[in-house]
Amino acid sequence: MTKILKNEIFMIIGALVAVGAIFGEHSLVGHGQTVALVATAVIVLAMILVSTRIAHHAEVLAARVGDPYGSMILTISAVAVEVVILAIIMQAGESEPTLVRDTIYSAVMIDINGMIGLAALLGGLRHGEQSYNDDSGRTYAVMILTAMGISMIVPEFIPEASRVTYSIFTIAAMLTLYSLFVRMQVGQHSYFFSYVYPRGQGADREAHEQELKGSVTGAVIGLAVGIILVGAMAEVMSPLLNTGLKGTGAPLGLIAVLVAAMSAAPEVLTALRAALANRMQVVVNIAMGASLSTVILTVPIMEALSLITDHHIQMAMTPTQTVMTGITIVVAAINFSDGETNAIEGMAHFVLFATFVMLTVMGL
Repeated sequence: MTKILKNEIFMIIGALVAVGAIFGEHSLVGHGQTVALVATAVIVLAMILVSTRIAHHAEVLAARVGDPYGSMILTISAVAVEVVILAIIMQAGESEPTLVRDTIYSAVMIDINGMIGLAALLGGLRHGEQSYNDDSGRTYAVMILTAMGISMIVPEFIPEASRVTYSIFTIAAMLTLYSLFVRMQVGQHSYFFSYVYPRGQGADREAHEQELKGSVTGAVIGLAVGIILVGAMAEVMSPLLNTGLKGTGAPLGLIAVLVAAMSAAPEVLTALRAALANRMQVVVNIAMGASLSTVILTVPIMEALSLITDHHIQMAMTPTQTVMTGITIVVAAINFSDGETNAIEGMAHFVLFATFVMLTVMGL
């Protein structure tokens, strides 16, 4: 029992923060902007801590089933956190119509440019060229471009009168794409997403797998509790964040970046650990898989919720976002065409990530 409490200290902290925030919400909001910002920072930190435990429990399950199923569990757990936060903020009536779009765009920038950029850079500096299955990179790039094109670029040209009809089509298209992709990923083309590492690269991997020994039941319970805690804290975070940012001139996209970063933070740590252990296939599966899952799962869920609740969301990307997305996917497709990454390719993606951060700060 003591060991469990020690291992789940982040969950306990999250539970305490959630309870305190729920019961003290009105008081915190009433104490003004500074208190609201401080409280928001505490809640965000607690949500990130809980997210790391969600990622750990997902890793325990992933270690049991192996790739490609394991990577799917990791990416879907992150998407679940993101969807829960977005749905709660939307239902609270505090969100901008562009929040879902900006969050998905931010997640793609963080996953592909931030996560892969930093992982390939650090891994390349430590190991030189790092090998992986090039089929996976190409497949992910094509799927991400298709999904974002259908759901976030084409809507720019859809008239308002046809918005509902196209939303229904988008939901069907995304679910069809994902169903077929999953079927191929775990069936006929499962070898696209795995890689056999040469002998001598397994020591770090084996040590990490020893850390992931745990009960499947405990991991499932941990996932469920973690997602519930994140949802509870998100419900309080939304009004506090709005109060704290009111009148500050902070860019509207900041909330979207915050949501995307909270869901991606644990995956970034997992990817960096894998890159330093010379397991680049894990990095590709997590980063590109997370980007694809974010688009192809978050879009239909949020579109359906929008139709059910009659809460309008704007999915069409801005010209700046479209250009950044296009450059990112083209660079990723070129870099992932040879089965090896290096520090130069990592730096290219990381510079794109820095550009995304700069554009966000500028409100673009």
